[in-house]
Formats: sequence, structure tokens, C-alpha cells
Amino acid sequence: MTDQTISQDHQRGRRLDVLLGLTLLGLLLVMWLALSIETTTFWTANNMANLLRQGAMIAILAIGETFAIITGGIDLSVGAVAGFTSMTVAWLLVHDLGFASTIAGAVAISLAVGIFIGLFHAFGVVQMGLPPFIMTLATMYALRGIGLLITNGSTISITNDAFTGFSRSSFLGFPWTDGTWFQIPMLFWMVIVVAIPAYILLEQSRWGRYLFAIGSNKEAARLSGVNVAAITYLAYVVSSFCAAFCGVLLAMRIGIGNPTQAEGWELQAIASSVIGGTSLFGAVGSVHGPLIGSFILTTINNGANLLNLNPFWQRIITGFLIIIVVYFDTLRTRKR
Repeated sequence: MTDQTISQDHQRGRRLDVLLGLTLLGLLLVMWLALSIETTTFWTANNMANLLRQGAMIAILAIGETFAIITGGIDLSVGAVAGFTSMTVAWLLVHDLGFASTIAGAVAISLAVGIFIGLFHAFGVVQMGLPPFIMTLATMYALRGIGLLITNGSTISITNDAFTGFSRSSFLGFPWTDGTWFQIPMLFWMVIVVAIPAYILLEQSRWGRYLFAIGSNKEAARLSGVNVAAITYLAYVVSSFCAAFCGVLLAMRIGIGNPTQAEGWELQAIASSVIGGTSLFGAVGSVHGPLIGSFILTTINNGANLLNLNPFWQRIITGFLIIIVVYFDTLRTRKR
């Protein structure tokens, strides 16, 4: 497998990802149209802004998760990392620790914690030879326990209005169809802040091509000169960094820090990534796919609430959607 072959395979994969992305976007628009017809409240400026806020953090988690899955691995700890960093940033803000207790210092340290966790995951996978499933599953349980020990099982309330106010703010707006003014939430802008560099890294850089090469055939990638260890470190650091960033945003939105927050979000992140076209077999994925996938899930939940459907149906619909997507992914993998 030469560098040119890696590039050609990557180009073919990108064309398929674009086609799938357009299909998913069409599905999302159809869902929005149907809900706009069936309910009087879905297509309102207030509800659409809430939908963007609800989907933003899962979208960020899903983008990071995608990097790990593309290499043929997985990160089950992203929900726990988000909860742990929500506690970390809250704990720093309420203690008088100089720069570390300022907003900039607390956020920087919390993100650094996420990077360290990613390095720890990659060390376990690369140096210790542990399966990614086991390594990240162990971290998921350990982080919950460490957080509960630090807080003694209690919740940390954040009283810094400048910190929590960010999640309620908006940037840019325009007239909406119901005669009100639609403002784009800052939480959604944070998705853009994450998605743009993630796209450049995954789709436009040599490192991104190497991620796909490792997921396709790790040994062939190694023999072609790819530094498999370094690229694996990159994948898990990106995943944990996105999770830590999500944890900071979660603390901003809810105004509390608690290590038990974001429980189950790792499954939503994986589901969003898979629905967005990321293959659980590795070597297939994009940034736009998981982003759209996360908002498809959010739309299902939002629409079910507006239609007063039993919340259990939300899980059933999501489960069947995942089965359908993974089935077609299996067929695609067999053809390869």
C-alpha cells in the first residue's frame, strides 16, 4: 500500500461519503417537513433554537468518536469524560486557586485533562496491546468512580454568571417564518468551531488519510511507512478532547458539575456516528455524517416529545435505524 494508493482509496471513500451525506440531509429535511405539518410548534424559532442546542453537544461527541472508529477502534468513555470534565471545570471555578479558578484557566485545565485521558487510552491500546473496547470501558467506570470520590457524591453548583451565560447566548439572527426573530445559539457555533478543524484534519491532511489506512489494514499501513502508533494516539486524543469540550459546554448549560452527568451519551455519540455513515469495521467515516446523524437523533426525540409519543418509542425507532444502517454497512464491507 503506497501513499498514492492510500490517497486514491481515500478519494473514492470521500465521494461515497458526500453521496451519503446528501441522502442523510434529505432525510433530515423530510423529517422537519413532516413534523412541521403534524405539529404547530416544531417549526418555530424557539423550538428550532432548542433543537440546535440539544443536538450540539452530541454532535461534538460524535465527531470525536468518529476518529476512533475510523481506525477500527472505539471509545466508550466519551460520556464519562464529559461528565468528569464538567465536574473538573466546576470544581476549579468554585475554589480560589488563582489563574486556575478563572474561566480561561478552568477551561484550559479541563481540556488538558481530556487530552491526558486520550493519551492514556492510546497508551493502553498501542503499548499495552489492550482492545479499545476494554481500555475505554475500564476508563468509563474509573472516571465515574474518581469523580464521585472527589465530590463525595455531591453536585458542584456554578455561580459564575459569565460562565453559564455563554450557553444561553446567541450570535447572528434573522427573521423567522412565524414572524419572530431566530437567533443561532452559541452552543451550535461551538459545533462549527469543532467541525471545521476536524474536517481539515480528517479530509484534507495526510494524517487523515493515514487514519483511514489504519482502519482498512493496519499492517499494510505500517509496511507502507505509516506511523501507526502516532496516528492511533492522534485518534484517541481527538476523541477525548471533543468529549472534554462537550463536558465544559454541559457545565455551562446546566450550571452544575457532576461526574454522573452525560451517562449514556457514549451510546448516542456512537449511534450518531454510525447513522452518519461511519463504519464500525473502520476505514469509513466523515465529519459531516455524524453531525447530521446527531441532529437526526435529536429531531426524533424532539418530534416525539411534541407529538406526545411514549418516550420508549424514541429508543425503538433509534434502535431499528441503527440496525438498518449497520446492515447496509455490512453489505458494503462484504463487497469491498
